[in-house]
Amino acid sequence: MHIKARSHVSTFGMSWNPARLTVANMLTPLFLIFMLLFLFVIAQSAVAQTFTVLHNFTDGQDGSVPAVGLVMDAAGNFYGTTWNGGQRNCGGGLYGCGAVFKLAHKASGWILTPLYDFAGGSDGSQPYSRVLFGLDGRLYGTTSGGQDGFGTVFNLTPLARTPRTSLDPWVETVLHRFSGGGDGSVPHGDPVFDASGNLYGTTYEGGAYGQGAVYKLTRSHGTWTQSVIYSFTGGTDGKWPLGGLIFDQSGNLYGTTSKGGQYGYGALYALNPSTTGWTENVLHSFAGGNDGTGPVGGLVSDRVGDLYGTTQGDEYITCGTVYKLTPSPSSWTLTNLHVFDCGVDGENPDNGLVFDATGNLYGAAIYGGLSGCFGGCGVVFKLAPGSDGIWSYSLLHEFNGGDGALPVGSVIVDANGNLYGTAAYGGTYECSGRGCGVVWEITP
Repeated sequence: MHIKARSHVSTFGMSWNPARLTVANMLTPLFLIFMLLFLFVIAQSAVAQTFTVLHNFTDGQDGSVPAVGLVMDAAGNFYGTTWNGGQRNCGGGLYGCGAVFKLAHKASGWILTPLYDFAGGSDGSQPYSRVLFGLDGRLYGTTSGGQDGFGTVFNLTPLARTPRTSLDPWVETVLHRFSGGGDGSVPHGDPVFDASGNLYGTTYEGGAYGQGAVYKLTRSHGTWTQSVIYSFTGGTDGKWPLGGLIFDQSGNLYGTTSKGGQYGYGALYALNPSTTGWTENVLHSFAGGNDGTGPVGGLVSDRVGDLYGTTQGDEYITCGTVYKLTPSPSSWTLTNLHVFDCGVDGENPDNGLVFDATGNLYGAAIYGGLSGCFGGCGVVFKLAPGSDGIWSYSLLHEFNGGDGALPVGSVIVDANGNLYGTAAYGGTYECSGRGCGVVWEITP
């Protein structure tokens, strides 16, 4: 599928008027050369963005509902998780417990290999974060459910022997099972490693006050010990963190809470380490309306330490925002880069953002667009910075259901500027009356 390009009346600074054309000047060599160049430019513009579905999930061993996005290794292979699917049902239900997969480029196509199939017991179920590679080369991730229903942190290790088949599973090790109490409950958002290989993440609930927590897993002599470095109180410090965490170069952690803060619409916070523990500082409390409501996605930082993220909106005033938070010696200043209009440009950009090599931002909105689905099937967008400080919005793709729907999870970009991501639903195969989801690519 090709992205429709907007036609222009001028090319390379030259304009033309069809009313002025005559048979004589149409036959001149110069005019013919010009027309060939013009048609070439139009053709190039029409293929400027090409959308391709790399995999349609079937709800079999490959899984279904890929709801968190992808991670890429150095060889260009993709790894991800699915919320449902796999070969084992959870609690006698109709849906599988979720899976971890690898998608590799082979010849002219892509081959998906299931790496692990959750059973819904002590191993966990329903992974709802991206996997990531540790310093040891293993894959790490979290599940939101499992035997006790509070979630796990796990890693996956390739088999020591040569696999008998391409479907030979990797070996799972559970590093921590959440109890639902002070240690947290229902891990959410992408975890992150520090320089020493310790793992940090957030839980949506639990902690000392039941409003969510930030945890740390420390590795020592092959074992992992979990500790809570901050418990949200549900007041001005925020509550119910859904996004992941990022580090700055000084070792400070940054994240968001979907609710709480001074106005109750969510907060953006920093956790600063010291010899006596971690101290939380709220950098911005979202006030609703155009200021933003419900920052549920993760954050990304530029080279000078500015933070960028999204809010989901409240459906009454806005349908989400993309914002920038700039530090100063005494405070942080929030600037909206784009406010979604609940229409063709998208609605509910609940995902994190990613930069390309030239400083453009990319993301996805779960709803919006004009194609298919009730309220639109979602869009992929680009924000380009201008010399005047204004960011320009471009719509890269509108999902129509057949090619995917509800693009949940962060977009990633490779060294060539190609974009990749997942749509939780839609695609070729049906799962209980809705599509099973896809992995997609947009090539510039």
